[in-house]
Amino acid sequence: MTDEIHASNRNRKNKKEGFTLKRLKTFVYGILAGVSIAIGGTVFLSVENKALGALLFTVGLFAVCTFGFNLFTGKVCYVFERDKDYAVDLPVIWLGNLCGTWLTAFLERQTRAGAALSEKAQTLCQVKLDDSLLSIFILAIFCNILIFIAVDGYNKNPHELGKYLSLFFGVIVFILCGFEHCVANMYYFSIAGAWSMKTLGYVLVMTFGNSAGGVLIPLLRGRFAGLGN
Repeated sequence: MTDEIHASNRNRKNKKEGFTLKRLKTFVYGILAGVSIAIGGTVFLSVENKALGALLFTVGLFAVCTFGFNLFTGKVCYVFERDKDYAVDLPVIWLGNLCGTWLTAFLERQTRAGAALSEKAQTLCQVKLDDSLLSIFILAIFCNILIFIAVDGYNKNPHELGKYLSLFFGVIVFILCGFEHCVANMYYFSIAGAWSMKTLGYVLVMTFGNSAGGVLIPLLRGRFAGLGN
């Protein structure tokens, strides 16, 4: 009986440790995704040509998809197709993304490039913070429709070229359209030094908009997949 109790306690301890390590990995991979997107944002701010900046920004999502990092805007698209643990991971990923973008911006502000990046980002952030919350929410919905197209295309397109075209076109189009990506904006607000309670509120609205846009196609696809043409 005593041996059974000890074995049961060991199993519970192992499960708890496994759960903790899983959450830690989820968080760390969220940080790495945040750093990746922040680097994409850095190059976008560093070039004068907006179309070229949008093209080069794709390095962020390319790194996320290639290395399997945890990006909130990509992961949230599949929340209704996965289990409860998957949903619980999403706030952890969001916080990891925030830490990764903030850390990248903090380090960049210590370099000779920091002042120019900050000045460019301040102008961009002011436009966002002067916008209405309804506008921000709608623009965030459209953003994650494109992110879903990019990520799902990368994961499921049977053609190698098609995988990368999905990735590149999804990112380039959302940037050129001016749609709102909560993680990219975490970086822009951080490098601009523009965080406040208002900023946090806007990022949360972007997060909700991205979530709504991300699940739109999967939900409709699941609902109507079994119907005839």
